[in-house]
Amino acid sequence: MLETNIFTTITANHYLILSAILFSIGMAGVLLRRNLIVLFMSIELMLNAVNISFVTFSYQSGQVDGQVMVFFVMTIAAAEAAVGLALAVAVFKRFKEVNIRFFEHLKG
Repeated sequence: MLETNIFTTITANHYLILSAILFSIGMAGVLLRRNLIVLFMSIELMLNAVNISFVTFSYQSGQVDGQVMVFFVMTIAAAEAAVGLALAVAVFKRFKEVNIRFFEHLKG
């Protein structure tokens, strides 16, 4: 006799709840923290939460559109990380600290 366990069935709702939790943690990091590295990590977390949603909806619909969209999001995330790291290095060289409030002093 085959026993069924509630922990063996993972549905799309589980993935969407995970995505919402990860996005909420990322949003809290963006809103509450002022360290630039933590801010970028929070944005990456939010983008990965969106990727989970894209893959979930793609799997549910039986099409690859969502999975293709994930590649574009990952490309944007890589570009954001490269530009963000360059800005963080520029701020650190000038002020010896990475803090968002120093970005307004980079104009001059």
